[in-house]
Amino acid sequence: MPGSIEPLDLCNVQVPYYFRCPISLELMRDPVTVSTGQTYDRTSIESWAATGNTTCPVTRAPLSDFTLIPNHTLRRLIQDWCVANRAFGIERIPTPKQPAEPGMVRSLLNQASTVSNPFSVRHSALVRLKGLARESEKNRNVICSHEAKEILMRIVFSDVSSVSSELSQEALAVLVMFQLSESECTEIGSDSNRVVYLSELLFHSSIEVRVNSASLIETVLAGMRSSDLRAEICNVDEIFAGVADILKNLSSYPRALRIGVRALFALCLLKQTRHKAVQAGAAETLIDRLTDLDKCDAERALATIELLCRIPSGCSAFASHALTVPLLVKTILRISDRATEYAAGALMALCSESEQSQKDAVSAGVLTQLLLLVQSDCTDRAKRKAQMLLKLLRDSWPEDSIGNSDDFACSEIVPF
Repeated sequence: MPGSIEPLDLCNVQVPYYFRCPISLELMRDPVTVSTGQTYDRTSIESWAATGNTTCPVTRAPLSDFTLIPNHTLRRLIQDWCVANRAFGIERIPTPKQPAEPGMVRSLLNQASTVSNPFSVRHSALVRLKGLARESEKNRNVICSHEAKEILMRIVFSDVSSVSSELSQEALAVLVMFQLSESECTEIGSDSNRVVYLSELLFHSSIEVRVNSASLIETVLAGMRSSDLRAEICNVDEIFAGVADILKNLSSYPRALRIGVRALFALCLLKQTRHKAVQAGAAETLIDRLTDLDKCDAERALATIELLCRIPSGCSAFASHALTVPLLVKTILRISDRATEYAAGALMALCSESEQSQKDAVSAGVLTQLLLLVQSDCTDRAKRKAQMLLKLLRDSWPEDSIGNSDDFACSEIVPF
């Protein structure tokens, strides 16, 4: 072993130096060879190149190109070594999936976008692109670098008069895996025919199509700065109904639940159309699904609840659900600082409007929770809300309490 390399032991077994990456000095998991003939672990040499380096780390010779050739022979030798030392607790490294070849990606995009090609050829190309995009971030970057989003958007909206196009739906499934720029979001959101088309897909017979449509709607809403364009999208009644239905009836599908919550939050950020969410049954559905959500989505759901509690119809809808107040009280200090803040804000709004909500909150143990919150390391906003809620419950503030005002600084919804 070269004297400059310190020995590396795995499970008390010394790793041969030629199995170690010259950059990380760790056991290579995906060895690749560069133009100088030196072999490195793929992640290490890619990180080296990503920081602007143009030379070989070992030889310092200029790299004529950055083509990485998989060293299958070395990788198999490393795998055999792992198997031979399995008794010592060393696990065999998995055979890595090779990243998509740019040439193949170009060919698939060309096949999918050529209108004169047979349906089967175009559909097969889109299916393969979807598989590649799902495999890794690296593949998505390769696909995206070939103007894929422009091509996919063209296919998705090639015939907005029909919701039965399999090509459109397959292209949509690929498109939602990419982050769209503001200009791309605006291109979609400013076209009323495209918006209506997406709203119709929310009621498609395929669960995947419905969820993909909701995902693209959420991406477009979140990616546009224009409040006027967001308002135009939110004014389409079917969008609220479709998103609420996904949350209500597809809760057994984790992705549907996650996308549904995110889409509903994006829709409810616009105050003037929040009543549409209430009319679509979002209040009852959010309470029914709250305990099924993970931390991040629970935060969004609670933020949406607080937003809806800022309008009278939202307050009434939540107050009429027997589990609303107990669940909000239980949420305090349970999920995260953000979740606590939103739950306290929603309780503030509900208790400001309803004496019954005040009674329900006290019965659910809110006083103890609020006292703990005030003494905790939670955010200042959450503490202020807790202090005001304690005061409200003690002094019975009037119905026009500032807790239900959109101008109330303590009720700020932090963007996700």
